[in-house]
Amino acid sequence: MKKTLAHQLADYACALRFEDLSKEVVHEVKRRVIDSLGCALGAWKEEPCAIARKVAFDFSAKDGSTIIGTNHKAPPDWAAFANGCCIRYFDYNDTYLSKEPAHPSDNIAAALAVAESVGASGRELITSIALAYEVQCRFCDAASIRARGWDHVTYGAFSTALACAKLMKLSPKDTRHAVNIAGVAGAAMRQARIGELSHWKGVAFANAARHGVFSALLARAGMTGPGPIFEGQMGFEKQLGVSLGNVAEKFAVPFAKNGEDTASMILRTSIKFWPAEYHSQSAIEAALFLRNQIGEGVEVKSMTIESHDASVDIIGSEPEKWKPETRETADHSLPYITAVALIDGEVTENQFQRKRFKDPKIWKFLENVKVERNAELSAFYPGAVANIVHIELADGRRLTKRVDYPLGHAKNPLKDSQVEEKFHALVDPMLGGDRARKIIDIVWKLDAAKNVDELVAACAIKG
Repeated sequence: MKKTLAHQLADYACALRFEDLSKEVVHEVKRRVIDSLGCALGAWKEEPCAIARKVAFDFSAKDGSTIIGTNHKAPPDWAAFANGCCIRYFDYNDTYLSKEPAHPSDNIAAALAVAESVGASGRELITSIALAYEVQCRFCDAASIRARGWDHVTYGAFSTALACAKLMKLSPKDTRHAVNIAGVAGAAMRQARIGELSHWKGVAFANAARHGVFSALLARAGMTGPGPIFEGQMGFEKQLGVSLGNVAEKFAVPFAKNGEDTASMILRTSIKFWPAEYHSQSAIEAALFLRNQIGEGVEVKSMTIESHDASVDIIGSEPEKWKPETRETADHSLPYITAVALIDGEVTENQFQRKRFKDPKIWKFLENVKVERNAELSAFYPGAVANIVHIELADGRRLTKRVDYPLGHAKNPLKDSQVEEKFHALVDPMLGGDRARKIIDIVWKLDAAKNVDELVAACAIKG
């Protein structure tokens, strides 16, 4: 009888070892841990992050996991939720673009929480993170679920469950049950990203991660889950209307049957250079370039953004994107993000403050901003994430700039020094430069660490 996908995922997860990973993959995992911790500490004070901590603080655990920025240990599933909210909230963590877009560093909160709770080594943490990236990105390659009304974080319940089962050293059988439990109750609605956006846009994966950790905890204790979870009569494929059949061959053991590096999907993902939805990154870069071409005192009459279908569908078509009422809508608005980049000459947290995105002058300018579909750009996607920005000036000039691979894209990656600069910009205001530097140094040596205690302690915010 042919193995189910859950069987293959479990066998793959249990067989994967740190020694199977290339030096490039190990290095990239470290870069993503630095980037994710920077995003988390930078967003630490934001309202939904504070709410998540408030809820998680009601629970304590002797062998629990530290809520980032504090000394409080909560059950690992609650710590994964609270920390995941922080990593994701600024919309500044990494991205993978495929049939289904994703932010695979969302998995790191779950992996770090469980690694601390079980005393896992740095190498074991690195391996689990590479595994989570592999699973989520392969699923995103296999099928899009957003067009059917389901959110991309649905795949995250599987990836986090597998990463956590790996850290817990579960057997293939128990790992499969963790996958089954995660899948049977893990589907998330796409309504989280439709219309005027709420806090939930930035914490939806944190909830999926919480569920993935919980599923692994239950499986470790002996709970069984329904299967076959993917191929079953009422299983994942049937209910979500997708086929994941082409995923199975990617998780065959022994590894690298197709000549690919083992668990190397992380190398195809991209780091954000600006704190905004990824499809806007090339538009931001184009707008900043054009701003330098305009000259002093010249009025911009209008702007047109040509973009690909995924970008238009996700961040450039709904009327709310032209009059953002919330931060979550603003950082998911192609017209607003591009316009404010042109007007302010920067895209930072300042551009997502309420007084800025609700400025009547900005809304007035947005009346002359159009978003149009471009078939050529759509054909290049997801290999390229291109935008073309045109501006009409009062002096009669028409300026145009196209960007295919924005800074930080897998084909235009940030240098290690730029990853560190981003981290310092986010963390120095919270911890100071010396303590921020210490966290970076700890992560670069993560593969030599006996556990993650020193890392989580270094992230505590005094006072």
